[in-house]
Amino acid sequence: MPQLHPEVERVTQRIIDRSKASRAAYLARVDQAIGTGPVRKALSCTNLAHAFAAFPSGDKRVLRELRHPNLAIVSAYNDMLSAHQPFEHYPELIKEATRQVGATAQFAGGVPAMCDGVTQGQPGMELSLFSRDTIAMATAVALSHNTFDAVLYLGVCDKIVPGLTIAALTFGHLPAVFVPAGPMTSGMSNDEKAKTRQLFAEGKVTRDQLLEAESKSYHSAGTCTFYGTANSNQMMMEAMGLHIPGSAFVNPGTPLRDALTREAAQRAVAITALGDQFIPVGHMIDERSIVNAVAALLATGGSTNHTMHLVAMARAAGVMINWDDFNDLSAVVPLLARIYPNGKADVNHFQAAGGCGFMIRELISGGLMHGDAQTIMGAPLETYAEEPWLHGDKLAWRASPHTTGDPDVLRPIGEPFSSTGGLRLLTGNLGRAVIKVSAVKPEHRVVKAPAIVFNDQDDVLAAFKRGELERDFVAVVRYQGPRANGMPELHKLTPSLTVLQDRGFKVALVTDGRMSGASGKVPAAIHVTPEVLSGGELGRVRDGDEILVDGENGVLQALVDPDEWQQRSIEPIDLSASHWGLGRELFDGFRARADGAEQGALSIMLDAFPLPATAQSTTE
Repeated sequence: MPQLHPEVERVTQRIIDRSKASRAAYLARVDQAIGTGPVRKALSCTNLAHAFAAFPSGDKRVLRELRHPNLAIVSAYNDMLSAHQPFEHYPELIKEATRQVGATAQFAGGVPAMCDGVTQGQPGMELSLFSRDTIAMATAVALSHNTFDAVLYLGVCDKIVPGLTIAALTFGHLPAVFVPAGPMTSGMSNDEKAKTRQLFAEGKVTRDQLLEAESKSYHSAGTCTFYGTANSNQMMMEAMGLHIPGSAFVNPGTPLRDALTREAAQRAVAITALGDQFIPVGHMIDERSIVNAVAALLATGGSTNHTMHLVAMARAAGVMINWDDFNDLSAVVPLLARIYPNGKADVNHFQAAGGCGFMIRELISGGLMHGDAQTIMGAPLETYAEEPWLHGDKLAWRASPHTTGDPDVLRPIGEPFSSTGGLRLLTGNLGRAVIKVSAVKPEHRVVKAPAIVFNDQDDVLAAFKRGELERDFVAVVRYQGPRANGMPELHKLTPSLTVLQDRGFKVALVTDGRMSGASGKVPAAIHVTPEVLSGGELGRVRDGDEILVDGENGVLQALVDPDEWQQRSIEPIDLSASHWGLGRELFDGFRARADGAEQGALSIMLDAFPLPATAQSTTE
């Protein structure tokens, strides 16, 4: 096994030290739950009769014997989300595969799954972040029947996989296998799609032309093919060893996809307490696994959303990470992939060039991943440097290519696109923020310009249409944090800001809200923490203040006299319009409890593992 890079080793040890108390408490709870043994034996006859009343007679007989594993299927299926539509037929595949090895599987419950692509820029997006925590709670309801020996988690998209992971780690005494559905086949090129969006923002193409372009891009079942949060999810699940190896980016509706799904079911049977090799997920996922997920994210230019989601996922296992960890790992993990919006290719091109297996092997060889981290296969992560294929009708694996299929898309560790991962922590008198510079050209990474303050993203677009933004400026869009309005993505600002940047103006965005997993080529200081509603300093900014956004040196600063700065008050605004309609009134409790972005923006489990003092100090 290659020696770990000193910085990876240092950051990992720092996380272990920071997490010592919370991780120990978590593992004690997992072990206590494991100690109760196969759960169905503790149920009464009435309980058991209810649990299998509707089952076929053969499955019912197996369940009555209490000697064979019973799997839970938790699915985010709905047929509006293209990425989740393929899950419609997975339960039957899984049930049949488990019967072949003498076990059973039950559809334990469905969880909500909303599409950020549909709600982007709409009021419904203000429920998006909190849907993650809702998914975790809905999974808990599904598993509360306490009749399962392992769980198959069916989910792909933005908040769904993080929510399922939080739940899986909460039920850490059970083995967990994540089952993806794969990306849709390639449609319109990403460059052409982005150009059409910019032309529409400028009023140079019609809405019908824009819709035609979008329909050619998002055209069939499967994940959207750009490298946003959904596909970043799949990369991280692979790097954490929660997938069957190589299954992240196999297209839906193919024989290989179905074979991988059947294999996932049978592997879940094997790793139960009643199987050949018990692998409870709470023990399997540890500090090494989390560092591996960060490394994979950085090496591929993944979604900025995971600077929140991965923090929340780790926290569910008693592992405490923060943005210093992302920043320090980004300084040594090179960018090995160029996938839109960091390049022209989509995930199908990435898969064809070598995919996850190639990337994992390269990072392990450079000491940038823990190759000894455990996986659902009962083997260390270094064995994931392979790809699945069908040998006749049998699923098999072979070594991933040792040379890239396309150096414009995927490169070896010795020839990276960039020596760093392209994610930076920004600090200064405006708070702490993150910026993704991997898609930003070097000449645009430092912007010093007057602030134009907005309290709503629609006000930015209105000013653009009125021609008021034809100048150098920093758009400060505030009151967009979790407690203010649920922290919607502000992705619909990207085309207009890109137009202005292309016209030669120095433009940047600073916000306590989110951008998208598809953060683009305009520098954006996002997730500013604390948010304004929690006393964040963005509330002190006034129109005309000179703002420095320095993605090279990690600075986010209002260049205002310190005495004047301290004398300013934080301007309150009326947020009631974001607190009702489309069900937003049902989420008052989530907004009131939400933690800071750097703490995962969690509204649940806040008392389960109290944050260490160092993490608290970044948000108070």
